[in-house]
Amino acid sequence: MANPTVGIIGLGFGRAHIPAFQANGCEVVAVCQRDESAARKIADAHGVKHVFTRWEELLDRARPDIVVIATPPHNHLAIAEAAFSRGAHVLCEKPIALTAEEGTRLVAAAARAGRVAMTGFNWRFPAAMQTLQALVAEGAIGRPFHIDARWLGARWAAESAAATWRMDRAQAGHGALGDMGVHVVDLVRWCFGDFKRVTATMGIPYPQRSAPGVARPPDAEDWCVLLGELANGAQVSFTASRVAHGANEHTLEAYGSAGAVQYRLTRDRPGWWAGELKLSRGGAFEPVAPRAAVPKIDSAEAFEQIGRGTIAPLVARFLDAIRTKAAPSPSLADGLRAQQVLDAAATAAARGEWVDIP
Repeated sequence: MANPTVGIIGLGFGRAHIPAFQANGCEVVAVCQRDESAARKIADAHGVKHVFTRWEELLDRARPDIVVIATPPHNHLAIAEAAFSRGAHVLCEKPIALTAEEGTRLVAAAARAGRVAMTGFNWRFPAAMQTLQALVAEGAIGRPFHIDARWLGARWAAESAAATWRMDRAQAGHGALGDMGVHVVDLVRWCFGDFKRVTATMGIPYPQRSAPGVARPPDAEDWCVLLGELANGAQVSFTASRVAHGANEHTLEAYGSAGAVQYRLTRDRPGWWAGELKLSRGGAFEPVAPRAAVPKIDSAEAFEQIGRGTIAPLVARFLDAIRTKAAPSPSLADGLRAQQVLDAAATAAARGEWVDIP
């Protein structure tokens, strides 16, 4: 497929997908968002011709080869099924659905349609994280013992910060665990193997901050602390928080029988999308040069940096899978496996016990 056309549904985080696809030679032909004036402004800034306020119209009138789903999760299944029925390939943002049951239906729909479908796990693609995964696969740390991570942001740290649909479990499925923790789950699975069981605790610090149009207190967590055990016996602990004043960083450390790795990505410095990595082979930690290429990005705009720095490499994999029929990675099945961990963690937090992963 030469220069495939792309339609992007949802322009919150979805706007970062525009430069990512354009950097790979694709034509973004249409975008969709309920706020037409805001959508038009984004479209004009990127040279996108068509703007729609209903996703059904985008699918029927623009007929893109590829559909990006970046709406709240409660819409993902319906949009994906409609896109597959029209012959489109799908890149779905995470979490892929409200529940693992919905995620299973989404994966089945892709299989029936014979279309390529991927999950938007873009944080696999900073050069330092790519290098970390390769080192672990090569046995640099040996058998993993324990893994610790943090995924922290400050967007809703202040009580006065405006609430969004993300505070409503009926629309979001999960809170900070689905926003941020799902990336930790994916990175752990990708680098170290599947989860066997989890337990968790979660909190909502401002119970008066309800989602717009929702006449009840928020029910999607703003922070989560998760403990897990992998199938290989390694222990995992991580914190995901969107109420961490002054923080905008991702960290992952893993310690094993032969060494250890320390990864950090702090989004407040030039070239942050490369990330930083250190390795110990039994002695002191030493910096590791990235093996993967680091994109050069001149723009200071945040979504442009995220798109070109972390989503564009994912899109390159996506397009390659369409062209060659190779197995996509991160796949929609990866999104489903992560969803199963999210659902188990929510159940564990509610019950105050460990929950096995299906």
